[in-house]
Amino acid sequence: MLQAAKSQTRAYLQLMRPANIVTAWADILVGFAASGLVLWRQVDLLNILPLVWLLLATSGLYGGGVVFNDVFDAELDAQERPERPIPSGTIARQNAIALGTFLLVIGIIAAAQVSATSLVIAATVAFAAILYDAFSKHHVVFGPLNMGICRGGNLLLGVSAVPAMVEQLWFLALIPIAYIAAITAISQGEVHGGNNSTGIVALVMIAGVISGVLTLGILPEYQVISALPFVALFAWRVVPAFVQAWREATPVNIRTAVKAGVLSLIILDAAIASGFAGLPYGLLVLGLLPISLSLAQIFAVT
Repeated sequence: MLQAAKSQTRAYLQLMRPANIVTAWADILVGFAASGLVLWRQVDLLNILPLVWLLLATSGLYGGGVVFNDVFDAELDAQERPERPIPSGTIARQNAIALGTFLLVIGIIAAAQVSATSLVIAATVAFAAILYDAFSKHHVVFGPLNMGICRGGNLLLGVSAVPAMVEQLWFLALIPIAYIAAITAISQGEVHGGNNSTGIVALVMIAGVISGVLTLGILPEYQVISALPFVALFAWRVVPAFVQAWREATPVNIRTAVKAGVLSLIILDAAIASGFAGLPYGLLVLGLLPISLSLAQIFAVT
């Protein structure tokens, strides 16, 4: 009986993709840095509490979003990935729906504790996640864009720690939008294989993302020199995997590229964060990577 309880607990955690949730924390830390609130410059409860609420918010939003992904894919997974929690019967579909709803509600409520702007962004991200899960992920163009909007909104959720900064820094969302769109585009072939044209599009997007991070140097408050080591690490981890998936678009190569892409979002976030708040803060964000990698050894990322 105890073993069955442990198996079900693991299955619920698998639905939530813990390794991926850690990457969502990195988005919040980036936005928090861009907002001007840097912990070691102004350490007080008024600064820390918004960050805690926003980290809880993104955990709920991301966790709820990926749970509903499996809910809507239950029939397809029964054929292609029968080992997953819902098609395997480990978790009833209605229980997964209850979990996903609970997580999304928690995410929205937590965001509301920070500001009305945070509430609006969180609600928008939740809606975009459900839209992706239910409809747009089956669309070649709108699917990747929709998923990118979810992550771009997540970054702006971090910026909303200082609501007035969202209007000034909205364009930061374009970087994760392009990056996640690239990952989502190439991931469409992770079961049956992809095609070379999708791989080329994804690589062009990756190049655009790197250029976008470096272009942030035009902002007076952004120190691009601090971002360079992280940009180099990001390119080293992502580009070879995407090139391999482009050359040989097999399911294995594509899943490898997707996994590298998702986990390397932390490195991308560290690059952006270091430009706004300095090298030490970038290293703080990068410190989430080993946590995510460890969780990825236990729970599937895709």
